[in-house]
Amino acid sequence: MNTGSDDLGEVAASADKAKADAEQSEQGLGSRAPEFIKARRALHLSWQVGVFVVGLAVVAAGIVMLPLPGPGWVVIFAGMAIWATEFVWAQLVLRWTKRKVTEAAQRALDPRVRRRNITLTAIGLVIVGALVGIYLWKFGIVMPWKIKDQ
Repeated sequence: MNTGSDDLGEVAASADKAKADAEQSEQGLGSRAPEFIKARRALHLSWQVGVFVVGLAVVAAGIVMLPLPGPGWVVIFAGMAIWATEFVWAQLVLRWTKRKVTEAAQRALDPRVRRRNITLTAIGLVIVGALVGIYLWKFGIVMPWKIKDQ
């Protein structure tokens, strides 16, 4: 008796999940502005301009952080997420990016890829160690307070 009830519960839960996924995919594209803003054309256009300017400022800050210290890519994706609240093109770019990041994470978890990456890292560390050893053997270590002015 319990087995039948459990099966019905699982079917109902999966149906609810499928319904929620369908609603989310339908709701996913388009403006997420409040209804009172969408009702007035000029207000909605002003809202979109404001969202665009804020998103642009965040993306620009992320681009500046790429060569400088800071979480550049995270900030750029945050700016894209801001744009995605209003613009379909940004929502599509964000979905594509999420899909590609998920695929890359799955590939990185593949045991063969992990083994290859560990092997390449070990080889690189051996090469760097050998180069540092050669440099120290040839030139030695000079402490900064022992450097003579020339």
